[in-house]
Amino acid sequence: MSDSKNTAGQPAVGVVGLGQMGGGIARNLDKAGLLTGAYDVSPAAFGTQNFSAKVANMTPAELGKSCDIVIFVVPASPQIRTVVSGPDGLLSVKRPGQVLCDLTTSFPPDTQELVTMAKAAGREYLDCGMTGGATGADQGRLSLFIGGNAAALEKARPALEKFTVKLMHLGPSGAGHAMKLVHNMILHTTFLATVEGCRILEDAGLDLGAVVDALNSGNARSYTTEFRFPKHIVSGKWDARSYVSNLAKDLGMAVKYSNAGGHPAVFGTLTSTILNKAMEQGKAKDDYALLYKYFDDLVDSFDKPIELGGKPKATRGAA
Repeated sequence: MSDSKNTAGQPAVGVVGLGQMGGGIARNLDKAGLLTGAYDVSPAAFGTQNFSAKVANMTPAELGKSCDIVIFVVPASPQIRTVVSGPDGLLSVKRPGQVLCDLTTSFPPDTQELVTMAKAAGREYLDCGMTGGATGADQGRLSLFIGGNAAALEKARPALEKFTVKLMHLGPSGAGHAMKLVHNMILHTTFLATVEGCRILEDAGLDLGAVVDALNSGNARSYTTEFRFPKHIVSGKWDARSYVSNLAKDLGMAVKYSNAGGHPAVFGTLTSTILNKAMEQGKAKDDYALLYKYFDDLVDSFDKPIELGGKPKATRGAA
C-alpha cells in the first residue's frame, strides 16, 4: 500500500454506496477517523450523511487514487462493475495493494469476474457478505462472511472492525457470497413460513403478540420471531428497512446458485416464487414487513394453487 494513512497510521478508507446500509457503515468509519472519501450514484446522497469536514465527496477514480481500502455497499456485482470500469473508473488509476471489500449480496461466479479484474489492476479483492441489517450498520454491529486472501483480510481488518462484531473468513474468493446467499435463503424462507403460521393463528382468533410470545417460548423461535416480528410487525411500524425487491433478488440468486450446484432448492424456490408474485403485483418498493399484511391475498393470487395439500381460501377454517 502507499503511505496515505489517517490518524495514528490507520488506513485511508473510502465507501461506495450511501444507502441505508452504506450510510451507517460510512458514518461509523468517519467516527473512527478512517473515512477519507465516499461516492454514491445519487449526487445528493453525500450531503445527507453529516460527515466530518475531512471527508470528501469523491469520484470513483479519486477513491481509487486516495484510499488504501474501498468498501462497496451497493446492490450487487453489476453496480460494482460500473464503478470500477472505464476511463474514469476506480481501476483506471494505479494503487498497488489497494483492498476492495465487496459487501454486496451477489452471485459467486460474478464475484470471480470482479476478482480477476481487480487482480489485473494490482488490487486485492474480498467478498464480504454482511448480515445485521440497517440497524446493525447504524450501530456498527454487522457480521461479515468473508472469502478471499487471508493476508488481504488482515490489511482490511482495521477498517472492517469499526462497523462489525464478527469477521468470519470462510475460504477462497466466492465463499463469502456463497454463504450470504444460502444464509438469506434460510432467513427469508423462515420469515415467510412464520408469516404463514401467524396468519393461520390470527384467523383462528389468537392475538398476534401472544402468538409470537408463545413461539419464542418454544423450539420454533428464530431471529424472525425474536426480533423482526416484535419490532416491525407486532409493533405496527412496518419498518424492517429493506424492500420486497431486495428479498426477491437475493432468493433468485440463491436458487440459481443452488441449481447450478445440482441442488433443487425446494423451499428456496417456493419462497422465490411468492416474492416474485409480490413483485408482479407492484410491491417491489414496499417494506418487506408488509408481506405479513397481504400474505393471504398474495398466495391466493396464483393462477394455480400451490399444490402443498392446502384448501382454497373459501374453505379455510371449515370442518
